[in-house]
Amino acid sequence: MSGTLRMRVFLVVLLVGAAAYMLRDTISYYTMDETQREALIESGEMDEMRKNIIHKGLDLQGGMHVVLEVDLEELIKTRVEDGDAEIDALISSSLEEAQNNEAEFFPTFAKNVDATNIRLARYFPIYEKGPNLDVLDALEADAKDAVDRAEEIIRNRVDQFGVSEPTIQRQGAWRIVVELAGISNQAQARELIQATALLEFVLVHEDPQLLDEVIRNIDKAWAADMGEETPEDSTDIVAEVDTTVDEIAPSLADVLSGDEGDSLSITGTGDVGRPFSSLINVGSNTIWVPEENVRSIKRKLEKPAIAAAVSSDSKLAWGVSPRDITGDGRMHRALYLMKGTAELTGDVVTDARESLGGFSGAEFVVHLSMNDEGSREWTKITAGNVGKRIAIVMDGNVHMAGVIRDKIADGRTQIEGMNDLQDAKKLAVVLRAGALPAPMVIEEERTIGASLGADSVAAGTQATVFGFILVVIFMAIYYKGAGLIADVALVLNLGFTLAVLSTLNATLTLPGIAGLILTVGMAVDANVLIFERIREELRNAKTVKKSIDDGFNRALTTIVDANLTTILAAGVLWQFGSGTVKGFATTLFWGILCSMVTAIFITRTIFMVMTERKTMTKLSI
Repeated sequence: MSGTLRMRVFLVVLLVGAAAYMLRDTISYYTMDETQREALIESGEMDEMRKNIIHKGLDLQGGMHVVLEVDLEELIKTRVEDGDAEIDALISSSLEEAQNNEAEFFPTFAKNVDATNIRLARYFPIYEKGPNLDVLDALEADAKDAVDRAEEIIRNRVDQFGVSEPTIQRQGAWRIVVELAGISNQAQARELIQATALLEFVLVHEDPQLLDEVIRNIDKAWAADMGEETPEDSTDIVAEVDTTVDEIAPSLADVLSGDEGDSLSITGTGDVGRPFSSLINVGSNTIWVPEENVRSIKRKLEKPAIAAAVSSDSKLAWGVSPRDITGDGRMHRALYLMKGTAELTGDVVTDARESLGGFSGAEFVVHLSMNDEGSREWTKITAGNVGKRIAIVMDGNVHMAGVIRDKIADGRTQIEGMNDLQDAKKLAVVLRAGALPAPMVIEEERTIGASLGADSVAAGTQATVFGFILVVIFMAIYYKGAGLIADVALVLNLGFTLAVLSTLNATLTLPGIAGLILTVGMAVDANVLIFERIREELRNAKTVKKSIDDGFNRALTTIVDANLTTILAAGVLWQFGSGTVKGFATTLFWGILCSMVTAIFITRTIFMVMTERKTMTKLSI
């Protein structure tokens, strides 16, 4: 076997092995029985497995579909200062007219404003004095930005709710579509997605003795909850020990890992009398929790008896993003001890914009602007707490805890520490959302039952299997031995496509299944072109090896052209389509790419192996 062929065979084996590895969690998840599923949930491995599987969409497993629309009338009326019946009536009538005529609100509103000769600057001084056209443009921009903020609020809350693979996307200018697959508590979800985010500025406690006292109190409450007593002479945890629950005393392993069903990391001495201290590190007056311990500690801290260990004038809040504080790749989540009451809330923030700035002038920062009341309070807060940290808290989670460097007298400040412009932009949207969320109303709500999902899965699976079997039989009958090789490539193509979808953590919907069926048909098309070319070369009395080589070479251009146009079409569908269309486009895009690999590379490798060691005089095709 030549070196080139040996390399091709090695690559084929590598691709097949990689696909099998990527599909292992998906196959295990959907083939395990209830006993195995419960065991994985108890061990804490189920969450990790769910991150690497193909999820079923709303139409396959049931759930909740909600369409939210911004309340333009209420939103615009909140911008009016010193309003009267005339402006209220104009806004209401314009909205009603736009709805009746299925027209856009702002062009309708602009037309009615011109007809009344009203001066908008009188009612909307926040947009500064100017002609009506400028005020209308500012109003429309503000309304669209309000929808962006509302979308961010909903996304944050749904993520906290723990729904697997939620779909949250814009529909037109004023609507947001939320799909929660597998949701069981519709009332709670409805309340969740309509809620308003709360932004707070809270001072972080800087006293290490107070932090130590809180940790000791939590240890005592946690130990009491487990039925253990805290030793009076137990010492503070000062060094990290590289061990796991299974490697320490059985009593602590049973109490911690068995109690919460998670695999935990012990960072201290493993003292069963100090369970909280055994799962954390302390540095810079901040509690650092290994990421694998976060879930269990959150559960414990939610218990009333343990939560009471923190005095009423203080509270604990989690950082949003994990960080590598040790430099060894292990991620930790910050847990801050803060004052119990906020110094300032987000209703004083009038604007938040991302930009470059900071000490070097080249850092990504977010600039905040506050109203007059907020400016006065912010001046007092910053003047009295120079050198201390103040946390920016959204929905109880800390987005940043920065040090106050100096007194800020004009209500303008900046938040530093963003990794890139995208992080800064996201935080700016979150801050604006907390300051002025858009009023949203549920325009449409549908609940899809699990029975519909089961029927959809059965119908889609049957269609895919039936279409696959028909193609396999046709190829085997019409192209004989070569058709069987094409069938092998077809199986590999389907496996490669599912492996890619699994790696992307994709959600499979009915349109996605349709994309798989279409991919099966189009994958064979490339082999048909190649085989017909080979037949032509054989009829011209060429040798089998020469016919195979020429057949592949001459069909290559046609195959690439045909598949490239389909890939481009799938890309356009993905870019401009909605959720279901994107699902179809994603499956089609990767399916066609994989079909080119299997038809051009893998099929030819199999033929090369067949003709490598002996001279074939006849080809079954």
